[in-house]
Amino acid sequence: MQVALLYAAVVLIWGSTWAAIPYQLGVVAAEVSVGYRFGIAALGLYLYAAVSRRRLCLPANAYPMVFLQGTLLFSINYFFIYYGTAYITTGLIAVLFSSIVLMNTVFERLFFRTPVDGRLLLAAAVGFAGIAMIFWPEISTLSIADETIRGVIMVMVATAIASLGNMAAVVNTRRGLPVVAVNAHAMAFAALLALAIAAALGREFDFLITPGYILSLLYLAIFGSAVAFGCYLALIRHIGSARAAYSSVLFPVVALAMSTLLEAYHWTPIAATGILLTLFGNWLILSRRKAHNDKEGSTDGR
Repeated sequence: MQVALLYAAVVLIWGSTWAAIPYQLGVVAAEVSVGYRFGIAALGLYLYAAVSRRRLCLPANAYPMVFLQGTLLFSINYFFIYYGTAYITTGLIAVLFSSIVLMNTVFERLFFRTPVDGRLLLAAAVGFAGIAMIFWPEISTLSIADETIRGVIMVMVATAIASLGNMAAVVNTRRGLPVVAVNAHAMAFAALLALAIAAALGREFDFLITPGYILSLLYLAIFGSAVAFGCYLALIRHIGSARAAYSSVLFPVVALAMSTLLEAYHWTPIAATGILLTLFGNWLILSRRKAHNDKEGSTDGR
């Protein structure tokens, strides 16, 4: 039940953040917006830790990996996501970012010698096919002759960096470090790094006093960062980074559900088939976990 709730929280929150990111673009530089986002998220986590009396101190030798997690997972990869959003639609970004499932599998094998799971690869293939069908109109118009390909490259770079950030998170979770403390410190460092990079690049430290920018920033910082990343890293602890990353395959489903309710999205047979495929891939992932839990319960009495 805990895994299902964490999984649902990650899917629902991050599935909706793709719609909020475009409101961060335009006047305020991407690096500055990322700095604001994770600065607010870090402050929220420090406040939560103080109110709930959670420990924030970590072993001295843990901080380098925590800072690496912040650099890769909460800072640099978001630069490229925001850059890519200027060239391609958020739907196509969600499709491309779902490749993190395979990247996590490869990196886990490379860094931790984790066996490659055939069921996971099958689920990934089914999921990719499903989201490709959902966003086929956007994919079919992709051309290397326009700037769209630049956005695709940026998003794939972001995905690879995020996957490496996942590997840093795996190290931190395997050490049993508290999620709130790790995220708070990592996000604070990521915010400072983002603002330092913005200053080095000569960006203006603007701030838009508009409902769209402020509300989207708060949503991305509090829910899309502080809450969702906490759930995601807890999910990595329970089911591993490759399976946790499969939640990205369901992000487009949430985006389409929102579009259906708010923008009168018209379903097509190919999109509906794509939804069914992504749900089937999701079942493959979670049913495997359930079977694994049942097996554990029969051997250790839990």
